[in-house]
Formats: sequence, C-alpha cells, structure tokens
Amino acid sequence: MPELKVEVIPEGTVIDHIPAGKWLKVIEILGLTKPNGGTLLIASNVPSKKLGRKDIVKVEGRYLSEEEVNKIALIAPDATVNIVRDYKIVEKFKVSIPDEIVGILTCPNPNCVSNHEYVKPRFKVESRDPLKLRCHYCERTIEGDEILGNL
Repeated sequence: MPELKVEVIPEGTVIDHIPAGKWLKVIEILGLTKPNGGTLLIASNVPSKKLGRKDIVKVEGRYLSEEEVNKIALIAPDATVNIVRDYKIVEKFKVSIPDEIVGILTCPNPNCVSNHEYVKPRFKVESRDPLKLRCHYCERTIEGDEILGNL
C-alpha cells in the first residue's frame, strides 16, 4: 500500500498538478507568504504520470476566489483545484484561462494608459499554448516569464 507523504487537511483547498518548482509563485500570488497567510502543506517535485514531476499546495481553512483561480491558471494551466470539507473532497475542477484577464496582471509597457489612469489592466488571450496575451489598451503582447513577472 502506498504511504501518505503529505498530511490530509480537514477543510480548505488543495491545488494539484502545479509544474515542479512553481509552488512558491502560487503561494506568493495567493498572499500566503505573509505571517497570517494560513497553514500550508507543500509537496514539491512529487512524481506525476501527467507532468513527470509536480508540486502540490494544500491551504487549510481557506477557499479560493475566482480571481485567485484565474491567477493560478496563468502559472499552472493544467492545475486541479480540490475543495475539502470534513476531510473529504467535495468539489474538484480544472483551472482554465479565461478569454479575457482583467485586473490580475500589470502591463509591462510604462507608457500604457493602465499604468497612469484609474483603469484596470485588461488582456485578451491570443493563444493558450504557449500562453500569449495582448493588452487591450496599448496592444503590447506578453508571454512566458514576462507574464509571471507582471502578476
């Protein structure tokens, strides 16, 4: 029988199928690096049939908003989110990148209106694999590490 390597949580959220090495970025964008960010259980570089290696983040006593799930999709487009109540998974879903991303990223163009006016940054998804986004205001495209750097 396989051994349990990461403790089960009584209530909260489990984010599975994060690409290996990306767990820190996930907890940063969720604000879980702060002292009162909540109890975290992290498994890094775990064997995975789907990814080869993966990370898992368990957040005890906290459930994610739609905006937080959208942020995770930008880092880990194949991630699965499990909602746990009373030690049981009661809901499970795959993250998905929305067609339009609003208020999550900042535009890297210093001259973009979204960096100077009271408007939320807005990006259209041009492609999902590889992920490529276009700013609604200045038309600048960003992809890869540039997306991660502007979360």
